[in-house]
Amino acid sequence: MKRNILFLFLASGLMFSCSKDDNNDETETGQNAIVGQWQATELQIDNATASDDAKFGKQILDFLTERECVILTFDFKADLTVTAENSADYLSINATPTGLDVPCPTESDTDASTYTYDGSVLTTIDENGQTIMVDVTINGDTMTVDASDLDIDNFNDEGQLIFKKI
Repeated sequence: MKRNILFLFLASGLMFSCSKDDNNDETETGQNAIVGQWQATELQIDNATASDDAKFGKQILDFLTERECVILTFDFKADLTVTAENSADYLSINATPTGLDVPCPTESDTDASTYTYDGSVLTTIDENGQTIMVDVTINGDTMTVDASDLDIDNFNDEGQLIFKKI
């Protein structure tokens, strides 16, 4: 009898302690992987072939990121709404005796829309009904977006726009 009870507890413990090994873990790879706030931190380009606009956009973003200035943020909610805060239109570039200075913008535009994310393609529909599809890769707290798919001045020529989850 004691052996049967011990076997029952052992079998129950093993049954409840086993994890699922299926690929439905949405917190890592599916729809929910994108939920949260994401800040643009880097523009990756090929310096040998990149346009001057792309190189300049990269320099601006590197300069601002180094100073902890955020100019583009996406906030993806679980209810499939997204809010974008974009300061790119408010950048001012000042020539100084030591080079260019780009102060952190104090103004930004905020846009709200809906989205879907299937694990590789992000589709947004803005308030005007315009659909934008962007190739997205999420690896942990890093999101890589094909910059050429975006409609953001200085960052839509070419390359990969890198976002960090906050």
